[in-house]
Amino acid sequence: MPATDYQGISAPLTSIGRSLLSLRRDQVQPMESPNDGSASPEVELDSFQRQVADRFLDLASVPSDELLSLPWVRKLLDVFLFCQDEFRRLLFNNKAQMIKPPMDRLIADFYERTVKALDVCNAIRDGIEQIRQWQKLLEIVLCALGDGNVNKNNTNNIGNHSSYQRTLGEGQFRRAKKALIDLAIGMLDDKDSGQALAHRNRSFGRNNNSSSHSKDHHHRSLGHFRSLSWSVSRSWSAARQLQAIGNNLAVPRGNELAATNGFAVPVYTMGCVVLFVMWALVAAIPCQDRGLQVHFNVPRQFPWAAPILSLHERIMDKSKKRDRKNACGLLREIYQMEKCSRLLGEVTDSVQFPLSEEKEGEVRQRVRELRQVCDAMKEGLEPLERQVREVFHRIVRSRTEGLDSLGRG
Repeated sequence: MPATDYQGISAPLTSIGRSLLSLRRDQVQPMESPNDGSASPEVELDSFQRQVADRFLDLASVPSDELLSLPWVRKLLDVFLFCQDEFRRLLFNNKAQMIKPPMDRLIADFYERTVKALDVCNAIRDGIEQIRQWQKLLEIVLCALGDGNVNKNNTNNIGNHSSYQRTLGEGQFRRAKKALIDLAIGMLDDKDSGQALAHRNRSFGRNNNSSSHSKDHHHRSLGHFRSLSWSVSRSWSAARQLQAIGNNLAVPRGNELAATNGFAVPVYTMGCVVLFVMWALVAAIPCQDRGLQVHFNVPRQFPWAAPILSLHERIMDKSKKRDRKNACGLLREIYQMEKCSRLLGEVTDSVQFPLSEEKEGEVRQRVRELRQVCDAMKEGLEPLERQVREVFHRIVRSRTEGLDSLGRG
């Protein structure tokens, strides 16, 4: 997106063309400022729009190779939680306005929209568990071809046998090859993998007492692996769920702005934030029936529209690349895992025994690269899962508190 698309973002919201909030100001009389020193509703509305814009501008500022990385996805969820907290504060500071029609209907519609995001959170948690299963296969490869005494920081130590306590034999290569084949099959996109096994993980709202199922699954082949949460049916579709989240997400009309004193705008803003964040999670993490064809028809008058539309465009461009088109997830670390395991597989397929020193050095190098990917996964997956869990619980808690407070519980 050209840099000119961002021009005006740093200007005050009231000066951005014929913005929706400025339209609202033309239609209703300005509200009197409170005498208790607190910010007026008009100032709060502008501040909320600015804070959402600032957070997404920061997300959009990353280079291409960091977009949809584990750190970036975690940052995205931090932004979501921040926006939700600010939105909640805005509502509770203006309770009297929230219970009036049509605001009460808009709030109820928003909370219904967030409920649809809960299934996405469960599906993403299953996707994280699926990645962990792939990690276990990589650990088999590292155990077979690596060595616990390898100096991981010395990437130039190729072919130096004194750095390793053991040599590589045919049995170790057979074990590694089998794990790499299972991984390649397991990483096939659901649309391309023929048969699929239902792998059930607990949803965030349930306890997992299915020990017999876990034992049964442990003995299943990891090939044709597919994620399915207890909270969704076998026919559940992430693509359809995203469409449901985006249904009826319309820009507030002039009469709604007048009737709600402009508070319809932050409700619309948060609806767009929920839709984009859930869509980005589905883009990054493997889940059931992924689909990214969600259209974001957001007017650019909103200060947060340009960075969100830019991120949407960049993620879509990434999904259309030849080496990503059939990927099970666009997460950077998944791509690195697939690439490193494929390169290592090509090397192991070409080895002949007795193993030459040059070929062994090449294998060791590929193993080191794979280990780096595994370490990055181990470091980032658990915090990511905690954040997804927190998003789930925060949505539930905010909806309950909001409806109770507004007399709709």
